[in-house]
Amino acid sequence: SAGLFVLAGLCWLPVVWLQIQMAAIAQAALQTDTPLPPRYWRYARWWEWLGYPAFVAMLGVFYLMVAKPNF
Repeated sequence: SAGLFVLAGLCWLPVVWLQIQMAAIAQAALQTDTPLPPRYWRYARWWEWLGYPAFVAMLGVFYLMVAKPNF
């Protein structure tokens, strides 16, 4: 479970950076009344794809905490 938790954390760290960047890009687009640039959508794809392994890892951690299997 510790390894899965570390995996989730390693996925989460870049997601935080991506979210900060995406918020800044969105704010700049709003202020200049321009559409979101391709970089925003590239970051959004990375954000989504990093979320999948983190989510699955946390489901695994939850399962291991509840089921307490004997390996």
